[in-house]
Amino acid sequence: MVSEARAVSLPGYRVLIGAGLLAEVGALVREAAPAHRYAVISDDVVAPLYARHVGRSLGAERSLLAAIPAGEVHKSRESWMMLTDNLLAAGCGRDTTIIALGGGVVGDLAGFVAATYMRGVPVVQLPTTLLAMVDASVGGKTGVDTMAGKNLVGAFHPPSLVIADVSVLASLPVRQRRSGIAEMIKHGVTSDARHFEHACAAAPALASGEMQADELSEIIAASIAIKAAVVTADEREQGLRKTLNFGHTLGHAIEAESGYELLHGEAIAIGMVLEAMLAERIGVAERGLARTIAGAVRAARLPHSLPAQMDAHAVLARTLGDKKSREGRVEYALPSAIGAMAGADGGYGIAADEREVLAVLSGPEA
Repeated sequence: MVSEARAVSLPGYRVLIGAGLLAEVGALVREAAPAHRYAVISDDVVAPLYARHVGRSLGAERSLLAAIPAGEVHKSRESWMMLTDNLLAAGCGRDTTIIALGGGVVGDLAGFVAATYMRGVPVVQLPTTLLAMVDASVGGKTGVDTMAGKNLVGAFHPPSLVIADVSVLASLPVRQRRSGIAEMIKHGVTSDARHFEHACAAAPALASGEMQADELSEIIAASIAIKAAVVTADEREQGLRKTLNFGHTLGHAIEAESGYELLHGEAIAIGMVLEAMLAERIGVAERGLARTIAGAVRAARLPHSLPAQMDAHAVLARTLGDKKSREGRVEYALPSAIGAMAGADGGYGIAADEREVLAVLSGPEA
């Protein structure tokens, strides 16, 4: 099965994509990140499904499991403290490898545990959601949320290996699959018009779970390859990697303002439409771009406008604490067309007047 897996390479590690890879997880992890102890970090939804198998494959006597409650609200400093205390109590040393088994919340949190435990231990990402496979598990960003906003405390800590077993997506709820499609659409908008078209065309089958494993592996690998190319060129987000933040400045604010009732991909879908409207409004994007992106979001049956009960001023206020702010100004990653981003001369960070942003947040949908 491993020989049939697709592989995408980044500096220092590989992403393996294919069906049935969890059957060989022990051998794959031991080769990429050999350790005396393996600490599997998961949540209370995913752990009952896969943690026992992963632990046995790694060696029951050498592995331990720590699970947090599922949900973005638990990607917190309190969870980080609980997990690191558990590792210390179990006697885990620097010869420990962290296994992140779950979606984006688990991946970010477990990665941050690995980045900070004993000043840094290896982490292997085992993403179990579509969004985590195509985005969160790749690139080495780790962190936790605070009351001030998402991912404001974190570190760059690339994994030793990412194993994306597409078979696990069969158990994923439809809403979670749609959430992952949002990031695939984003990769198309920011970098590749053909991938945008492919993601739009594949959205119904992706959401329904009707796509065959080989085709599913192919489109996931294509999305990962887009992100991998960007990360390889700019690992520490000094320029080009900022383009991957498209939809995320407003999206993160909307996600937080919803009390995390919106899934990450749902909030990013809204953020992409609104930020494309902003790009048109300030003259950096071709006319009709926001409508095209809104059509793609609708095709994936994702939300595309600010929820009626959400206050535009409150969303704007939340953007002021975004980690992409510079000198008190909020910067946006804005597209100029499908497959192209504006602002290359300025490092892909475009400051927008608050009045323009508020007009987009308060105005009619695309």
